[in-house]
Amino acid sequence: MAALFPFPRAGFGERKLSGSFMLTSELTRQELSDQVSRVRSDVQRQESTTPYVSAADGSISGIEGASGGQAEYGKTLSRLEFYYLMVKNQILRFQHESLGLYVTDNATAKDGHVRDMIYANSAVWALSRAYKRIDDDAGRGNELGQCAVKCMRGILFCWMSQADQLERFKNDQIPAFALHSRFEVQHGDPIPCTAYPYPHLQIDVVALYLLYLTQMTESGLKIIFTMEEVHMVQNLVFYLERAYRIPDFGMWERGDKYNTGSPELHASSIGMAKVALESINGFNLFGEHGASWSVIYADVDAHNRNRTTLETMLPRESSTKNTDASLIPTLSYPCFAVHKPIVFRATMDKMQRKLLGKYGFKRFLRDGYGTAIEGKARRFYQPSEVKLFDSIECEWPVFFVYLIIDGVFHGDTEQVQNFQKLLEPLLKESFEGDVVIPRYYYVPEEMIEAERLNPGSQDRLSSNEDPDGEGDIFIWGQALFIISQLLVEGLISPSELDPLRRYQPATQRPSRKSRYSSFSSSIPSDLAVQVALISESARLQALLATYGVQTQTPHQIEPIHIWSPNNLTEVYSRLGQEDQLGLSGRPKRPFGPLSTSKIYRVGGETAVCYPLFFEITDFYLSYDQSMLMDYIRNGTAFVASRWKLHGRPTMVCLIREEMVRGPQAGDMLKLLASFRAGEVNGIRVRTGLLQNFLASSCVEHLDFVVDLTTVKRGSFEEITDSTTNFRSLMDITRPSTRSSLSEQNFNEYNDRNVHEVIDALNHTDSLRGQGQLLSILLRKHGENFVVDSVNNTTVKMRMETLIRQCANLKKWEIVRYCSGMLQKVVASLAPSITGMLVRGKEVRLGVFGHEEAIIDKPVTPSQVKNLVYSTCYHYHPSAAVLQQELLISIGTFMETQPHIFDGMLKIRMGWIVRALSFYIKHTAMDPTESKDDYIYSLSPSDVQDLLLEVLTLPPLTRSDIGPSLGHPKLSPLQRRQVDGSLNRVPRKFYDSFWNILHRCPKGIKVADQLIPQDPTITEMTLYELNFALRVDALLDRITHPEYRQIVVELIMVVNTVLERNPELYFADVLDTDAFVHSAFERFLKDYKRKETKPSRTYEIELFYDQPVSVTGTYVAGAVVDLLLHQDVDYTGVGSANLDASAEPSDSDSCVIS
Repeated sequence: MAALFPFPRAGFGERKLSGSFMLTSELTRQELSDQVSRVRSDVQRQESTTPYVSAADGSISGIEGASGGQAEYGKTLSRLEFYYLMVKNQILRFQHESLGLYVTDNATAKDGHVRDMIYANSAVWALSRAYKRIDDDAGRGNELGQCAVKCMRGILFCWMSQADQLERFKNDQIPAFALHSRFEVQHGDPIPCTAYPYPHLQIDVVALYLLYLTQMTESGLKIIFTMEEVHMVQNLVFYLERAYRIPDFGMWERGDKYNTGSPELHASSIGMAKVALESINGFNLFGEHGASWSVIYADVDAHNRNRTTLETMLPRESSTKNTDASLIPTLSYPCFAVHKPIVFRATMDKMQRKLLGKYGFKRFLRDGYGTAIEGKARRFYQPSEVKLFDSIECEWPVFFVYLIIDGVFHGDTEQVQNFQKLLEPLLKESFEGDVVIPRYYYVPEEMIEAERLNPGSQDRLSSNEDPDGEGDIFIWGQALFIISQLLVEGLISPSELDPLRRYQPATQRPSRKSRYSSFSSSIPSDLAVQVALISESARLQALLATYGVQTQTPHQIEPIHIWSPNNLTEVYSRLGQEDQLGLSGRPKRPFGPLSTSKIYRVGGETAVCYPLFFEITDFYLSYDQSMLMDYIRNGTAFVASRWKLHGRPTMVCLIREEMVRGPQAGDMLKLLASFRAGEVNGIRVRTGLLQNFLASSCVEHLDFVVDLTTVKRGSFEEITDSTTNFRSLMDITRPSTRSSLSEQNFNEYNDRNVHEVIDALNHTDSLRGQGQLLSILLRKHGENFVVDSVNNTTVKMRMETLIRQCANLKKWEIVRYCSGMLQKVVASLAPSITGMLVRGKEVRLGVFGHEEAIIDKPVTPSQVKNLVYSTCYHYHPSAAVLQQELLISIGTFMETQPHIFDGMLKIRMGWIVRALSFYIKHTAMDPTESKDDYIYSLSPSDVQDLLLEVLTLPPLTRSDIGPSLGHPKLSPLQRRQVDGSLNRVPRKFYDSFWNILHRCPKGIKVADQLIPQDPTITEMTLYELNFALRVDALLDRITHPEYRQIVVELIMVVNTVLERNPELYFADVLDTDAFVHSAFERFLKDYKRKETKPSRTYEIELFYDQPVSVTGTYVAGAVVDLLLHQDVDYTGVGSANLDASAEPSDSDSCVIS
């Protein structure tokens, strides 16, 4: 067989074409490309074309340049004719005539996967773009373009028939409600379920469709025809907006790498969703001349969360996959999701280092798909089965094609040449003589053992596509192969294949002129945030003016309206509504600070929206002035750092009279003065009249709202008061503290009738008593029970009033109690938890000493509410809201100071509250502060400061010999109580546990729970998150924090002993309880010998209160004693391959002589 493809072995100008597929030529590829360039430049110049500049010699490989003759033009047409026949034979013959869907499951000849369809369609569209560049294409460009349109419309038709599924998924993101990713191609029917539900939840499929929809529409194709279709696409955007917290099955349809049917967060899916939202935001589906109502809107805050989640996860793919080849199409063609060189290169290098083979890329490590030993009849694997696939994973040549395309897009000639060389020997010839790219290469069963012993040493076999002409073609890979060769030959340019210019950094893309907000191509590094200061009343405005702070009242900014975030949510609920399809529009979820920094024009009105933290009907955190000031500062910094839209952000800052009451009024005035000075914490700000900001702001036109009068909304109202103006802060009414003096207990009213309870409620001035009485009514009759028939006041209304009153009086224990009884939920709780999960943490909710709810996958706000109140409410209602406060603070710290959570794999909220209580008790100056419930009386800002202080405590080391070092107020016992409650472990703790487990054939026992050596080390790897979680599950059985910390120290000591004595191992189970007891006995023996009156009873806390240097010595002694006296066989022990981290000294207690 002749050479299937002329791959480069030198520079482009030196390669000879020995045979290009079925066509033979004596011209070099560069000569042919130059001839094509001369002809096509005369035929048609396209101003939007970006030439492909070779990295080797700077020459331009394209089809623009000079004049040419008929001979060259004929050769150009012959090349296009060749690819046209290739597309017809290898792609279009699988397109069904009814809906335009492609048969991708060649075995059944009736099913197709949407992802494969989109890629197949991209090759058809790419060739149509190539034909558009010549004058006389015999109608083929239009033919191919219409074939591409038909497929895109067919896919949309299939999803429109599942509008009811989409509507359910918007409210509950579970696999059962996901849009299908596989259809029967003739009628577009879903594939019937077999024994196992098909893993349809694949976020990347919907994202890929939206990306190509915008790319093809931008190129001039008309794909969307009706408003029903526009609304359907808008709902597909809603489908993707929360991708950052939707576990899916990923590109490989398997979920986690163990193939047990469990979905997980995938960086590749999130990255594609982020790209789709960027591409379609502000895009008109009817084309450049479309109507205003055919524009698509994307939530900029949702886009930001997807972007930050992606950047946080990279270079990992998921919690079980350290890396994955699915990240290649996410970071490179077609998505180009990341343009930060450091992130891009780190991820690509990791993939090449771990997945690159001679025959292609492995999908991920221990992938069993297509291997000779995979059980084809089973859908799922056994838990430990993935170990069998180690080093024999199939290798996929299609990823070489991706990187060839990437090299052309980025002008990297060397990369193109290298991967062309790697691809050449892998291509096969079909029954009909066409070039075919195999799906994968696998290790034959008889060579598996040899491959495991020496990875990469054995020859592999192809998956045998098209062996007999029956059409079994890997259409996804074939389509990409065609695209890659169109690019390499210069028949199409990168900018024609990517009209949105996603392959270029944002600063180099052409700006899109539109009346709708869109992502900007260039954001100044010194972006200024425009801040409009709005006073609640005219008298407050006059008072602030005396301090040099210029503000406006709501009356002065008319006709501009001030909306709350809830008002904006209500307006957006009309977006995407389609009664004929049963689609309700945008889910009523709150908007973030980026969305509230726009100016809105809707229904002839102009409106601004203040951030959610100014909403007084929301969670009580904004009642704490210190917290509110932090929110204002952090919100300003957040908007400045994350703003990616055209125009400046405009933040509305509401100033209420209670903000300048009390001892913190001076701090608030300083903050407002910093706004006036033009800088807040290093962020540039501009204050002034709101009307003057309109011209430079980001303006969003909400043209989808036809009649604004039908939308339920309100506006921030100005307070009018006939009293005289404030002359100073002293004139502002201070809240009375008289009602807070009574501390009568009303628990006896639990057994009284309702009239007695209401009568007591109306006659008590005790705030605590009012809270108790209202909680009694709430439990018995519900929050809507009327307690005042004259004013129609319900229990909930009365409790809300009590919360505000107690917040002004700083009675935070009552505020938390009433908020817990009302089961309040703080905004942005679910995103905070998601931020922890993507950083490899596991979240646990619950009260210390009781059951915990585990969150190891992203959850919805309603699910978080159910979990926090189901685990805390019955034990302590205040704990439910306190843990929400801490979750928000932890989420903020984890984003700004992630290093302080090093060693904390699990965020156990009940234990963290315990750590804070320990710290308060150990550092208390007042006996009243030592009570366990004292933390509930602290303000939210004090709790946040306390949390940061505890998290930043220096680690307890061997040099800490008492309370004078490490921390001046804490003894070693107290430090162990705090660190143990935080569940913090030292650096390389899990590495140490792994090393010890390799030297313990019978396993390790912690708190009577055994972790066996096998199958732990066979089914897991050291760097898997699941292994660390398995170890932490053992430590979770320990109920005393200080003992937990001692066990952690024990593991580190044992590992040190084994590292410095590599010939030893444990013949029996390593029982940590026994070692700690032995170490304590040794310590006690020495301690009694030194004590003058050893008559008292000694508790083990005496051992816990010793410095690390002391406890480590006795633990090492216990370990050495056991190793010396056990019956040990030293044969073969040296294969552990452990590397000692330090050279031992002669006096080192960890060395056995």
